[in-house]
Amino acid sequence: MLQVFNTLTRKKEPFPKQPGETVTMYVCGPTVYKPSHIGHMVGPVIFDTVKRYLKYLGFKVNWIVNITDVDDKLIKRAAELGTTVPALAEKMTGDYFECLKKLNVAGVDRFPKATEHIDGMIAMIGQLIAKNHAYAAGGDVYFDVASDHDYGKLCNRDPEQLEAGSRIEVSSRKRNPGDFALWKGAKPDEPREVVWDSPWGPGRPGWHIECSAMSKALLGETIDIHGGGLDLQFPHHENELAQSESATGATFARVWMHNGLLKMGSAKMAGSVGNVVNIADLLERHSAETVRFLLLSTHYRSPIEYSEDRLNEVAKSLQSFYRFFERYERITGESYFQLQTKSDPDSFHAGWSNSEFGQTISRMHARFLESMNDDFNTGAAVGVLHELLTALNRFADLRSLEDQATRTTERTIDFGRGTAALRELSSLLGLFWAPPADVKLGGDDQLVAGLMQLLIDLRNNLRAEAKKIAAKDDPTKKALFEQTDVIRKRLGELDVLLEDRAGGTTWRRN
Repeated sequence: MLQVFNTLTRKKEPFPKQPGETVTMYVCGPTVYKPSHIGHMVGPVIFDTVKRYLKYLGFKVNWIVNITDVDDKLIKRAAELGTTVPALAEKMTGDYFECLKKLNVAGVDRFPKATEHIDGMIAMIGQLIAKNHAYAAGGDVYFDVASDHDYGKLCNRDPEQLEAGSRIEVSSRKRNPGDFALWKGAKPDEPREVVWDSPWGPGRPGWHIECSAMSKALLGETIDIHGGGLDLQFPHHENELAQSESATGATFARVWMHNGLLKMGSAKMAGSVGNVVNIADLLERHSAETVRFLLLSTHYRSPIEYSEDRLNEVAKSLQSFYRFFERYERITGESYFQLQTKSDPDSFHAGWSNSEFGQTISRMHARFLESMNDDFNTGAAVGVLHELLTALNRFADLRSLEDQATRTTERTIDFGRGTAALRELSSLLGLFWAPPADVKLGGDDQLVAGLMQLLIDLRNNLRAEAKKIAAKDDPTKKALFEQTDVIRKRLGELDVLLEDRAGGTTWRRN
């Protein structure tokens, strides 16, 4: 049974829907005023994986990610660049979409923009005023937190505690310091493209009302999952919850899911800290798959340790998978990436033999599902993928599958089924969606390739000369083989792996 930790109740709960039903999911997206950084990708990668797994279990999923394309930050940045807010927002939205595509975030159904839903926001603000949950003041409109008897329930704190621990926008027009803006009156120096007419005068919506109105318009008054980063719990999500339930009288979200944040050393990664890493720069050094693998290697509610060393470790671990994919193709003559997989957990066991290997794969498949059913524990699920890879390589070794003379059809079929299980489970995490990009040699890389081939040829010549000497204890024979071992060892110290096969010797960076 799928269990999910609900921030609102602070405990794991059975998922509130049944397979076959539609799950509505809203995840807060970016304010598009600067290029996307790695922090912007954490939530999308995590909730893309949540959707993949829910669909695998038989749910239908409608997932919305909003785009904040009007905001103080956008106005300021557009002025600095000498451009318009719409032009800047469009450019940065395009950058965001491209980053999502590269990281294989493919499950978002719609990306509503705040500027497309101004009328809905004005209507919701009007509802809140009519119900005495909001008040107009000098062209602004504020939500009255004192009118909501359970304000603070998402954070499990009373309003005074929340005010004390946060930066609250100061205004003499507020009744209470914690009241937040639903509508901001236009300032004289603001560009016309960020000003809309309203019953309270010209202006623009506050940040929090945007998500409430878009969520209601596209998913209804009550949604099943509301997701976002832990840093949004207060004030954004707390305020969303208060204004939505005050306006509609209905439960806003059945489950609140908050993902942990990226950390660089002891500090969180954030624009305000000045330690963000843009995706475009990051992908010049690391593959998109390495980045996605890193983001899923811990439980989504835990902080994600980010560093170049950690990324290098992940990239190295991925090489063992890539080597296996090549091995599978050598054994079967087929591409790993063309493997057909099962589309649901119940069909996985069909056709499996009752062999020891089949039972091993079935147990690992079950453990993967247990991990994901336990609050989408992708960190534990990734661990199962590594164990499955080890089991597949061990089976290929013990059954000598790379030797055509001893390879049997039955063993090859079992090997293929086990490999299909690896593809099936890894695809639920959005991993290994395409073959890794080929290394394009040129300049220094071409020189390295030439030198490596020279070393391989030298080593092969030494081995050939050693094999010509019949006597096993001949000192010359022993010396020649020692030289071949030295070459392999020294290359290994440089993280270069030599692989001897029937078709010759190949090399790769380990």
